[in-house]
Amino acid sequence: MTESPETFLAPSDNTPEAAEKSVSPLRAADAIHAARTQFGVVTGLTPHAVTGVRTRADGGWSVLVDVVELARIPDSTSVMATYRVDIGADGELGACERLRRFTRGATDS
Repeated sequence: MTESPETFLAPSDNTPEAAEKSVSPLRAADAIHAARTQFGVVTGLTPHAVTGVRTRADGGWSVLVDVVELARIPDSTSVMATYRVDIGADGELGACERLRRFTRGATDS
């Protein structure tokens, strides 16, 4: 009598290990793109510059975005603001808040 070969069972994709491996971490460049796009949609403001980016413990990112809140002439007197935009590990906007306002011509001391 011949023995049948043992069947090979492929690991199920429903295991916690498979779920962890299938989730790729969000890259900084992707988080910045998501922050600029989603922030603009939510606030109606056009992001002028990204001035900082930092990872968060949950796998997401905090991105600092500068915007022109009040355009003036000359440009050096325009009112700018820095917002912190939190992007989750899934690439979705989690929160945003204004951190500071300043005139375009001002420098940090």
